[in-house]
Amino acid sequence: MRRSTDRILTTHVGSLIRPPEVLDALRARENGGDAASCDAAIRRAVQEVVQQQVDVGIDIPDDGEFSKTGFTAYVNDRLSGFEMRRPPPGQRAVLNVGRDRRAFAEFYAEYDRTEGQSDGLTAVCTGPIRYVGMPTLRADFESLRAAMIAAGVEEGFIPAAAPGTIELQRRNEHYATEEDYLFAIADAMREEYRAIVEAGFVLQVDDPRVVVQYDLQEPAPSVAEYRAFMEVRIEALDRALRGLPADRIRYHLCWGSWHGPHTTDIPLGDIVDLVLRVNAGAISVESANARHAHEWTVWEKTRLPDGRILIPGVISHNTNAVEHPELVAQRIETFARLVGRENVIAGADCGFAQGAFYRRVHPSIMWAKLRALADGARIASGRLWGSRPPA
Repeated sequence: MRRSTDRILTTHVGSLIRPPEVLDALRARENGGDAASCDAAIRRAVQEVVQQQVDVGIDIPDDGEFSKTGFTAYVNDRLSGFEMRRPPPGQRAVLNVGRDRRAFAEFYAEYDRTEGQSDGLTAVCTGPIRYVGMPTLRADFESLRAAMIAAGVEEGFIPAAAPGTIELQRRNEHYATEEDYLFAIADAMREEYRAIVEAGFVLQVDDPRVVVQYDLQEPAPSVAEYRAFMEVRIEALDRALRGLPADRIRYHLCWGSWHGPHTTDIPLGDIVDLVLRVNAGAISVESANARHAHEWTVWEKTRLPDGRILIPGVISHNTNAVEHPELVAQRIETFARLVGRENVIAGADCGFAQGAFYRRVHPSIMWAKLRALADGARIASGRLWGSRPPA
């Protein structure tokens, strides 16, 4: 994994807004269209989006997750044992609940209408879980590798969903216990994790649900109770990552991508030691939005283990305001002061598109934010290394 040895490197979380041609290809694929033409359209778009990332100043890009319908929804096509169903009468989909929603019910009723949210289909586990997605995964490898070569990129990453996040977004009707279900997912997803690392990419494990679930539990758990809940999910992830080199893995943690109040998020300080137990060389965590920007202070009290990298979000998907590069630089410098400049890579809070057909900001704003990220990293680099920032 690259480090910021002579300047602050830049990256992001993974999911980028899909252009119209990708959306057309994904719709065609879902409707049984010609697979070859759909795949070719996605490959062309991946080559373009990698070049776009390089052009705005991103050092460690990905494929925008262009082949995926969602950051966890994609596993519906890669794991056997699931079927799609509507929620039972009187129940909401597993994502449309929570104490934050209860506290701000009027806001969420309006928000769901404007955002197009609904109590749609939910994946339900009805049989043994096996990994069946290797052909699709290899196609992703080929697309990203070709795009990186064309753009002259040294390193790229591929996101993959964590076992706990997959488990908590899907109901179990097959396995005898919650843990049997969780660890079956971990054993299946290990094949994807290992393949990404062996193919030469950096694996990013996305695990928002391991902290989001705190809001969804009724009644509110104590911190000790929730830490016990988290520990089991982290144990499952570590089982899936066992034997893989930590310096090829980064772990992304966030409190969900929706534009809500987030008053019931569990504080980072209550769980940071558990996060650092994950066998990952880099930790990517929300640090820019209004609910979590203050948590840089956690790193005043928590020592980043030797050899680890921190990827703080210094731009946010959570607002249309484009961060000023000077603010980005100040945020980077704060983290560099706390954990060491060589241990910081500048990142984003979360993905700009939670799903292929659902974006958080307008594409023009996304690219402006990524450029501000790179511009701020150049300013910070000039000050941290005692030289004028590159033009």
